[in-house]
Amino acid sequence: MVAVIKPVIQVRAMRAEDLATVSAMENISYDFPWSAGVFADCVKAGHPCWVLCVDADIAGYGILSMGAGEAHVLNICIGPDFRGRGLGRHLLGRLLDIARWNGAERVFLEVRPSNPLAKSLYESVGFNEIGRRPRYYPAHDGREDAIVMALDLLPS
Repeated sequence: MVAVIKPVIQVRAMRAEDLATVSAMENISYDFPWSAGVFADCVKAGHPCWVLCVDADIAGYGILSMGAGEAHVLNICIGPDFRGRGLGRHLLGRLLDIARWNGAERVFLEVRPSNPLAKSLYESVGFNEIGRRPRYYPAHDGREDAIVMALDLLPS
């Protein structure tokens, strides 16, 4: 019988030394990525910034903003080498826990209509479309709308 070794999955606070890896992952994941400076500013501003590690390797990251009983998922990404393993769902669940622990009653996010996998993930955990932001995202052919989604959090 062959022993199956399960990977160690950990979500921890993003550190300054993670920024190069996070920025590189962002650049290979998106046509219109955040700059390294935006990530550094989020950490500096005290936003809840987290990385998901698989066997100590950064596999993804998520950033929230918090205020007035609300949270906003600013960015969430799983690197291409780690997709298709349920890690996005795991990271999103942890971000929702963090929002709840920080007193959020509702969580918002935007998603591109051209990203149906992400939209499907968000819907599967209870997010609902509440509106659109016209021409919100840059796109190769001009601008793309954002679907605005929200989730009401129940107490843990």
